[in-house]
Amino acid sequence: MPSNHKQKVLITGASRGIGRATAELLYNNGWQVVAIARDFSDWTDRSSEIEIIQLDLSQTSQLAEQLKAIAKKHPDIDAVICNAGAGRFGALEQFSYRQIEAMLQLNLQQHLFVSRTFLPPMKRLGGGSLIFVGSESALTGGRYGAIYSACKFGLRGFAQSLREECSSSGIRVGIINPGMVKSHFFDTLDFKPGDDPANSIPVTEVAKAIESMLNAGPHTVIDEINLSPLKKVVQKK
Repeated sequence: MPSNHKQKVLITGASRGIGRATAELLYNNGWQVVAIARDFSDWTDRSSEIEIIQLDLSQTSQLAEQLKAIAKKHPDIDAVICNAGAGRFGALEQFSYRQIEAMLQLNLQQHLFVSRTFLPPMKRLGGGSLIFVGSESALTGGRYGAIYSACKFGLRGFAQSLREECSSSGIRVGIINPGMVKSHFFDTLDFKPGDDPANSIPVTEVAKAIESMLNAGPHTVIDEINLSPLKKVVQKK
């Protein structure tokens, strides 16, 4: 690969929070960035060099064809950051069957679709990185988090399996599991981290951890990173 090659990364859920922080960090450090999200209305100050693609990843009925079109336009993706997702919490019987299905589509199924689309072209290029943004809910189940944890446990198992499956193709697969992050994630929830800065992780710290996974040596894989706030405090709104 030419030394002047500018690496290209695709990031899902890139309009806010961890996704946006990662997109900005990587762009500022020389990456070409292709950003996917459902709504970019909050991202008014982005660089015009960051390509944005408005796409609702939770609508999986047409997602395969939509992703194939993106892959056709960008056959030279070096890394994919699967970050999109949302939280909903409560006792199992508080979820309708449709809400369970929607959670699985957004927090698990679309990650599988994105991976299925972009792994083959990365393999043809001879290598690449696939990083999933999981959650501490992928490590330990918790009260009122059964559906969310089911998605994140599934995503973690998927990442671990792909790690073994793809190594011979030069693809590095890893997952990062943050605890409570100071972001828009809690906007629609009835709880949030405590107000002390030690109660939550800045989005920039998660972005730096993702970058460290990308910057590992070509024959080294950072399989998993678990990040936690110094002091875990949850408060009701």
